[in-house]
Amino acid sequence: MEVIVTSKLLLALMAPLVGSLLVMLTGKQPNVREACSFVAAVCMFLIVASLIPAVTAGHKLLFPIFQILPGLSVTLRADAFSMIFAVVASFLWILAVFYSAGYMRGLEEHAQTRFNACFALSLFGAVGVAFSDNLFTMYLFYEIVSVCTYPLVAHHQDAEGYDGARKYIIYLTTTAKGLVLPAMILIYVLTGTLDFANNIHTGIFPADVSSTLVTILYICCILGFAKNGIMPVHHWLPGAMVAPTPVSALLHAVAVVKVGVFSTTRVMLYVFGVDLMSSLNLGIPTAYFVSFTILMASVIALSKDNLKARLAYSTVSQLSYIILGVALLTPSGIEGGLVHIANHAFSKITLFFCAGAIYVVAHKKNISEMSGLGRAMPWTFAAFGIASLSMIGAPPAAGFVTKWYLLMGSMEAHQVGILLVLIASTCLNVGYFAPITYKAFFGKPADGVAIARMKEPLSMIVPIMIAAIISIIIGIYPNFMMTFVKAVTG
Repeated sequence: MEVIVTSKLLLALMAPLVGSLLVMLTGKQPNVREACSFVAAVCMFLIVASLIPAVTAGHKLLFPIFQILPGLSVTLRADAFSMIFAVVASFLWILAVFYSAGYMRGLEEHAQTRFNACFALSLFGAVGVAFSDNLFTMYLFYEIVSVCTYPLVAHHQDAEGYDGARKYIIYLTTTAKGLVLPAMILIYVLTGTLDFANNIHTGIFPADVSSTLVTILYICCILGFAKNGIMPVHHWLPGAMVAPTPVSALLHAVAVVKVGVFSTTRVMLYVFGVDLMSSLNLGIPTAYFVSFTILMASVIALSKDNLKARLAYSTVSQLSYIILGVALLTPSGIEGGLVHIANHAFSKITLFFCAGAIYVVAHKKNISEMSGLGRAMPWTFAAFGIASLSMIGAPPAAGFVTKWYLLMGSMEAHQVGILLVLIASTCLNVGYFAPITYKAFFGKPADGVAIARMKEPLSMIVPIMIAAIISIIIGIYPNFMMTFVKAVTG
């Protein structure tokens, strides 16, 4: 593997940082402000995209910023694993910026300058996590994401908003500082480095390290990256639903939760490694542990009438697919888990975009109020139906690819229990998604309610349809993302 030093990694991070500054400087000019956000998003995506040829050729890209101690530095790195997240996050930011303009103006939200600036800073942190070369750098950017998304969760500045934001920041910072930080220090003492390994098999621990100590460190990392939504450290996620819908889309599809599962799986594969996890029997117990989250969150989702709350618990469940796949420690399982980072992102952002459009146009939040609404908003609910199919795992949507690889991975690992969990989870997915679309198109409106055609803003419906169509495209042609995924396992 050839190592190439390139400043493009730094430029990718500078795009949202400069974009945030320009947003604050042009806050009194809404059109210019949003143009700055859009240009910054496009620039970041183009820079990230320019790294693809080198990474697919098998090169590792580095950019050292500064060194603190031997084996402890702030360094950026792009490899196949990081590109899975970086490509998706940078592209979806473009759609999110376009959508946010229609949503925030449609509801005449306050503090739109602060909103756009923090949105950009959140992407700065998220892509920083993706391009981290070591655990220390990743931890720094992980905390940046937590701090920059706090104002977004508390955006409405009411009692509910502050309560949700307080729970959000307490969960994420205390788990990171109380579990990940001590584990990181001890890992450095034991190994002399925090740099990620060059492949998923070796890890960084010496052969004579205490197995008990490694197991404790592993548990600290799994629970410490609480953005991954594993129960019982998931409560922040439904509480954060008080934020505006574009923020919910950002939290659940792009920045926050993907930072959590990316960090978790990065540590599992590149700090501990497949061989060590297998020898200490850490993988399969982890798979069964997150299986509880998959099933229980789905059961809770069934009970929620508020659309965003149902989507929130769906996210809690779906995130654990990623960790479950990696924990199977089989090639197909790992591939299914990692490709779900992209598959879930496009589908879930579509669902939240649809929820926002429904609220802006029809002023409805509860599923029980949406009977017949599909005939008034056909494009929105058609996109919702497509994204729901992906979440369920039905072909030809993207989620089918995930389920296929996870099922194969469970068979490769000879884990019939995990196979049954995946089947049960799929049935639960149908149970809480299918009635929404059915009710919208075929449900009878409440007495005295006339269903008339409603016009969704173009700035909202365009990104909704783009994200939904891509969910289908990457389900039929999954090779682009699978190129990175297979490079990780190969």
